[in-house]
Amino acid sequence: MKSNLLKSLFLIFIALQVHAQELLPFVENYNKSNYEGDNQIWSVAQGNDNAMYFANNHYLVRYNGVVWEKYTLPNKTIIRSIMVEGDKIYSGSYKEFGYWYREDGKMKYVSISKNRGVFDENENEEVWKIFKYNDIIYFQSFNQVFAYDGKKIKKTKLPFLISYCFIINNQLLVASVEHGVYVLKGDKLSPVKGWNTLRNNVIHAIEKYKNKTYIFTHKNGIFVEDKGTLIAWNNPLNGILKSANINVARFLKNNKLIIGTAGDGIYMFDFNDNSFKNINRKNVLMNNSILSIGLDKENDLWLGLDNGIAHIEVTSPVSIFYDNSGVLGSVYSVVNIEKGYLMASNHGVFKYVDKKLSLIPNSQGQAWNISKIGSKYFIGHNEGTFLYENGQFSKLNTTNGGWNLTKSSIGNSYFQATYSGVVVYKDINNLDEKVILNGLKKPIKYVAQNKKNEVWAADNYRGLYRILYNDDYETKKVENVTQHSKIKNDFGVKIFEFRKEILFLINKTWYTYNSIANQLEKNELFNSNFSNISDVAAIDESHFILLQDGFLYHIYANGNKFIWNSIQEKYYKGKIINDNLNIFKNNNNYLLNLDDGFISFQLKDINKEKLNLEVEAFNNENLIENNSSINYNTELKINVISGIFGASKPNLSYKINGENKFIPIKDGLIVLNNLNSGSHDVEIFNHDGLSYSKIANFEFVVAKPWYLSAWMLLLYLSIIGVVLYIYYKWNNIRYLQKLELREEELRHQKKILEMELKAENDLNSQEYQKHILELELQTKSSEVAGKSLSIAKQSEMIEKIQGILDSEADFNKLKSEIKKAIKINAVNKHEWETFENNLNQIHNEFITTLSQKYPNLTSKDIKLCIYLKMNLSSKEIAPLMNISFRGVELHRYRLRKKLNLVQDENLSNFLLNI
Repeated sequence: MKSNLLKSLFLIFIALQVHAQELLPFVENYNKSNYEGDNQIWSVAQGNDNAMYFANNHYLVRYNGVVWEKYTLPNKTIIRSIMVEGDKIYSGSYKEFGYWYREDGKMKYVSISKNRGVFDENENEEVWKIFKYNDIIYFQSFNQVFAYDGKKIKKTKLPFLISYCFIINNQLLVASVEHGVYVLKGDKLSPVKGWNTLRNNVIHAIEKYKNKTYIFTHKNGIFVEDKGTLIAWNNPLNGILKSANINVARFLKNNKLIIGTAGDGIYMFDFNDNSFKNINRKNVLMNNSILSIGLDKENDLWLGLDNGIAHIEVTSPVSIFYDNSGVLGSVYSVVNIEKGYLMASNHGVFKYVDKKLSLIPNSQGQAWNISKIGSKYFIGHNEGTFLYENGQFSKLNTTNGGWNLTKSSIGNSYFQATYSGVVVYKDINNLDEKVILNGLKKPIKYVAQNKKNEVWAADNYRGLYRILYNDDYETKKVENVTQHSKIKNDFGVKIFEFRKEILFLINKTWYTYNSIANQLEKNELFNSNFSNISDVAAIDESHFILLQDGFLYHIYANGNKFIWNSIQEKYYKGKIINDNLNIFKNNNNYLLNLDDGFISFQLKDINKEKLNLEVEAFNNENLIENNSSINYNTELKINVISGIFGASKPNLSYKINGENKFIPIKDGLIVLNNLNSGSHDVEIFNHDGLSYSKIANFEFVVAKPWYLSAWMLLLYLSIIGVVLYIYYKWNNIRYLQKLELREEELRHQKKILEMELKAENDLNSQEYQKHILELELQTKSSEVAGKSLSIAKQSEMIEKIQGILDSEADFNKLKSEIKKAIKINAVNKHEWETFENNLNQIHNEFITTLSQKYPNLTSKDIKLCIYLKMNLSSKEIAPLMNISFRGVELHRYRLRKKLNLVQDENLSNFLLNI
């Protein structure tokens, strides 16, 4: 119950919000940020150079379809009016009028009224209208008229306040504010007979149409004079116009009347069917106050607004259905129905009939697709599939999410892609006979069949599947073909049927299925003709539409040739719903869904219109001629001006320096940067749908960079010469410095050599002294050894004599004498002292080391150690120490203990190693 209450409230909200909608001509709005000027546009005109000119308060604004330009008067006054005559743009302002002309890519001004005494000191006249009558240019203020014949200015003061002057039936009419309309002939004014009704009316326009004169008053609507009788226009629109306040009006060639109002935009009245459309801020217009109306050579409208400019393509085959209220939402599919349109949007299913948009009851929610089969409309919806027939809306089934409904190319059955798989309608006339193919319960976005018992299904996310089934629609096999074909990036697969052949668009590459190899293969025809395609939608067997690099193209297939017809980006920019491109064809009219409505258009298969292009090139904001030279590393802007602002604007591309690639020209502007020095050639081509044809070119030369100019090369040579000279001087100075350094080094080396020689001599002297000392030491050693040997021999002799004497007992007296002699010949004390001193001097280092290591050794122990170091035997040591042989052995024994020697260690070797 709560859900039903919410639905009811939603329907009430929709009912309150839905208001009259219309299929309107395309409107381009330009605000002051586009043209960088002021708010009000007082007058609009197209020049003979095809550029549009606007009187924009303090500026004359120029727009050639590529760039906006603005200029101010020398006295900085407000420009109220402009008129084109030949190559001149006449303008009127406060106490000033003159003309503009174009030179070197800029507009220049020449004053006509200056220094001619045209305006009195106490006058505050502004020129509000400029017109030509009988080869004379008239400048009109609210109180005076100034006639200029090219040389002189004639001033006519009017006796009353006027609104504007008009040329009707070759007469100059003056519309006063209070006294009606007068004919001005020379200096005489005479009232128009039968127009007394117009007194006390501010008249803003008088137009002649089909032998009738239409007078447009500001607050009292339209009056019509027919055969001398003036009456109020008998049309329901006239009552609306009285409250809307008419500002301007103009008839068009296609039996249409344009009326600009002060507060409700414009009204477009069609005399063919007595219908009208109101374009205002509620639908597409930027501002409701219309100050001026201009026509271009395509008979399209240019509106001067109280705040901005509007371009309305009233003759274009393109119409737009807008919904600025947000009620409709994003349109995913649109089809024609009787007297209107049926639309599937994210808010539900809407119908547009009799200029009214309404939500079909019980259809709210996401609707995806509308397919027309005979007189029936099948609607794929989030909550199932619905049927619209004869104005009745009913639910066909509850299978959620019908994305697409496709007819089999080999039979009468239909396949529907849904959230939960593929639904088959065996007979479209018996909708109860439907089957859901098993084995693939996934959200399927696209489905197609061109072979019996086989159907192709593309997953909404990734993957392409081939479903095989029997005659009873029982699934036999489901195969992931992209996986089998080893295609890694298989997201967003699209299925496209072309001449009963099924193609697959996968990651911007076209594939077809090879049944023999059982895998996908790249399609040469489509890949060579249609690269970088992100979306495609079939129209019929020979027509389809595709999205390439963000641009829409209508393709007509003529045999194996493809004729391209570009759809201008401005009609759909930022409004395409990604991956949901749907197009419906009704006779020669196409409907394309947008995120805020839809676009209706007609297309030609090929465009053979002759073009007259103007090419303007600017470098540093200066116009340059063909074959001119520009500075290196500067930007070159080339304006490719077709003079066409509407639907027939050509599809232009360019090449530079003969490259193979055609580069699209966006908004008529080519910007070139980072060009190499040398000659360059920019060729401009028009693509007529089938081929490219060259229509213009621009040649220029990029100068060498400043650092490679002749003066710079001369400077470089001068710098090199100076550097070489400086290097020579520096090298010479360095050479002299090296010579001085070398001499100083030689002096230093000589000194060092002398010092080394002296040191060497000192060393040799020391070595010599050392050698002398060593010789003295050797001599002393020899003396010690000799004395030691002599003493040893003498002692030995004495011992022998004593032994003999001890053995001769009979000779007592002899014995006494011999003993006396021996004592006399014994070694004296002085000789022993000399011997011991020499011995200690020779072995001084040994004695010092031994005493430090073994401080408990006595002098006798040390003496024994010296004798042992001299390699003397115990027998030789005994007489030196004046002890017996056994005494020496006993002393050796005691010494071993003091030296802590083990039994196996040799005492003499030990002492030799100390």
